[in-house]
Amino acid sequence: MGEFADAVAVRLRDALAERQPNLDWETEYRIGRTPVDVVGASDDLFVAVELEWRRADPADNTAKLFRHLAEGGFAASDEICVCQVFTGYYDLQSGGVSSKRENAEFVGSVAEDAFDRFRYRPVRFDLTPPKRGGERPEGWRTRADETADEIASLL
Repeated sequence: MGEFADAVAVRLRDALAERQPNLDWETEYRIGRTPVDVVGASDDLFVAVELEWRRADPADNTAKLFRHLAEGGFAASDEICVCQVFTGYYDLQSGGVSSKRENAEFVGSVAEDAFDRFRYRPVRFDLTPPKRGGERPEGWRTRADETADEIASLL
């Protein structure tokens, strides 16, 4: 991810730490060889927040996380929640979302059905990220905070 995406991940981490202080939050947490953008953990809950900025195949991120879950790569928490955060890049101008997002959500839904202690939650981040080197949209911090509100409400 680029500098702006990193700034958004840090903002999400800090906002989630305010909303869910019972979890220890960090960025760039490794599960196996897979870096997860933001993670919150306690003895009974492990939350992975994967920020899908402009990825060509977000279903790949979803599948990797669930593969690590199946292999026991997650912390030994009672419950695991993966929140996959999709930017406006995955929205269609005609309405709805791209098949890339639909595929990622399908993989998440299948994984949720397959594992007892696992929850998958797709989340919309109301921001269309600029291309590399582009201007950061005004209000991005507010939108990140609103996204943190939604994630916190799902936990």
